[in-house]
Amino acid sequence: MTLEWEQVIVHSVDPAALGKWWADALGWVVVHASDDEFEIRPEPDRLPGLDFVRIDEHKKAKSRLHLDFRPDDQDAEVARLLAHGAQRVDIGQGDQSWVVLADPEGNEFCILGQRRQ
Repeated sequence: MTLEWEQVIVHSVDPAALGKWWADALGWVVVHASDDEFEIRPEPDRLPGLDFVRIDEHKKAKSRLHLDFRPDDQDAEVARLLAHGAQRVDIGQGDQSWVVLADPEGNEFCILGQRRQ
């Protein structure tokens, strides 16, 4: 048996707005859009993607699953994402080499530091 990782589902109050935010933040393309779903991918035929699906309730607690990104320049990427509308959040991480941010609906994600050689 084989499995192919298709996408990560992100529940969202406004799938189109949040999906567009992430598409702009990542430089990804939109592959599907409807009133209740908005899917983006790195390229049209490249997986995995992020699929934003409508849910009527707002986020209430720390996410149990989040995305980690390793940039070439952590400080520059954090500044770019903050200017794009991300927010710094404290989830109890303390003093770490990564920076925890949240998207406009409060979903946490991390910008990691430089990879150790």
